[in-house]
Amino acid sequence: MKRFIVFLAVAAACLAAGKPKTFSEDIAPIVFNKCASCHRPGEAGPFALLSYQDVKKRGALIANVTQSRYMPPWHAAPGYGDFIGEHRLTDEQIAAIKQWVDAGMPEGDPKKLPALPKFTEGWQLGTPDLVVKMPQPFELPASGPDVYRNFTIPMNIPATKWVRAVEYRPSARKAVHHALFFLDTAGTSRQHDGEGGKPGYNGGLDGTRFAKSGRLGGWAVGGNPHFLPAGLAIPLLAGSDLVLQVHFHLSGKPETEQSTVGLYFADKAPTRMIAPVQLPPAFGLGAGIDIPAGEKAFQIKDSFMLPIDVEGLQVGAHAHYLAKDMQMTATLPDGSKKWLLWIKDWDFSWQDQYQYKDPVPLPKGTRIDVAITYDNSAENPHNPSSPPKRVQWGEQSFDEMGSITLQVVPVRQSEYKLLTAASQEKRADAIRKALLSGMGPLLRRLSPPE
Repeated sequence: MKRFIVFLAVAAACLAAGKPKTFSEDIAPIVFNKCASCHRPGEAGPFALLSYQDVKKRGALIANVTQSRYMPPWHAAPGYGDFIGEHRLTDEQIAAIKQWVDAGMPEGDPKKLPALPKFTEGWQLGTPDLVVKMPQPFELPASGPDVYRNFTIPMNIPATKWVRAVEYRPSARKAVHHALFFLDTAGTSRQHDGEGGKPGYNGGLDGTRFAKSGRLGGWAVGGNPHFLPAGLAIPLLAGSDLVLQVHFHLSGKPETEQSTVGLYFADKAPTRMIAPVQLPPAFGLGAGIDIPAGEKAFQIKDSFMLPIDVEGLQVGAHAHYLAKDMQMTATLPDGSKKWLLWIKDWDFSWQDQYQYKDPVPLPKGTRIDVAITYDNSAENPHNPSSPPKRVQWGEQSFDEMGSITLQVVPVRQSEYKLLTAASQEKRADAIRKALLSGMGPLLRRLSPPE
C-alpha cells in the first residue's frame, strides 16, 4: 500500500511537471507579485504588465531579462543576508516563464486568473509629517549620456527632528534612476545651486562638494520605503538642507523633474543612535584603487574591529562601472562567520539599500571584512572604455570608487561615542594614506571651502 501511495505521488508530480504552463495559472502570479508594482501606470517601469496581452506582447523580452537576472532588479545574492522586500525570482519561476514563452504563451482559463494586488496609491507609508519639494523644475533632454545632478532643498527646520522613514517621489519616473539623500547644515550645497544656468549643480556625487552633516538613505528603481525598527530614528538637525543627488537615465523624450520628498518623524528622540561602518572609508579613498587596463580581478580589501556590541540594521554598496564582486562578512569572536552582503554581479545602475528582516547581533571584537573586485577588461560588458584604460579613484563615473556601508546601532547607547571615534579614526587614516600617495591636489579640489 505504501509503495502504491508513493507511486501515485511521483506520478502526480511528473504530470504536474509536464503540464503546459499557462498565463492564468502559472505566469500571472509571478508577474503580478514581482513585476507589476513597478510596471504599471505612474510608476518607474517603461510599460505596464497588468494583463495577458501586456505580458504576451513582451514575453520574449521578459524571458530574456529574467534569465539574465537583470529583472527584477535585486543584486544581493540569496543566502548571504536575510532582507525585507526581496523581489528576486526563484530558479523555478524563471524556468516557468521560459517554458511558457517557448510553448507559444498560452493564456489558459481566464477564470483562473488571480486578482491584481491592491497597490497603495499616493504616499506608501501614509501621510508624511513633512513634505518638501525641489524649488524649481529641472529640464532633461530626450537623449544623450546619463545626467548626475545635485539639488538643494531648504527645509527650514527650526528644531531637531528624528526621522523614521523617507519616501521619495520623482515626477519623471521613467528618467530618474536613483537618488541619494544627504543633509547639509553649513549651507555649502546651496552656494553651488544654479551652476550652469540650471537648477542644481554637477559634481560631488558622493558628497565631496559640501560638508555632509548626515544621510537619510536613498531610493532606486524598484525600491520601497520602510520604517526603521521601532525606537530608532535618524537626527535631522535644525537648519538642515536636504541635498538630493540624482542619477537620470534619459527616457527618449524630454522630461521635467521636480522631486517631492516625504519625511516621517518619531514622537521623541530614540534611545539608541544609528552609526555607519563604511569599509573602505570615504568610498575607497586611500585604498589604492589604481586598476590597470585589461586587469580582470583587481581587488581591494579592508577590515574593522567592532569596539562595542552592536546590531546591524541595513547594508548598501557603492562603486562605479568596473566593480564586479562585493562582499561583506563578519567574523565573530568565537571564530564563526556571518555573511552581511554578497553582490556577485555589481551593476552601477542598481544601488539598493538592503534592510535586514531582523537586526543582526554583532558582539564586541567582531571583525568586519570587505572585499571588492573590479574587472577592467574588454570582456566586462559594463566597462565604459573601449579599449580599456587605466582607472584610478575619482569622483566622476568613469573613475572608480568602492565601499560597503553597514548601518548599526549600539546595544548600549553609552558606548556610541566609542564606535563613532573608531570610525572617524579609520576615515582619517584613509585620508592620510591618500595624502601620502600623492592625492593631495585632488583632495583640495574636492574639499568644500572653509
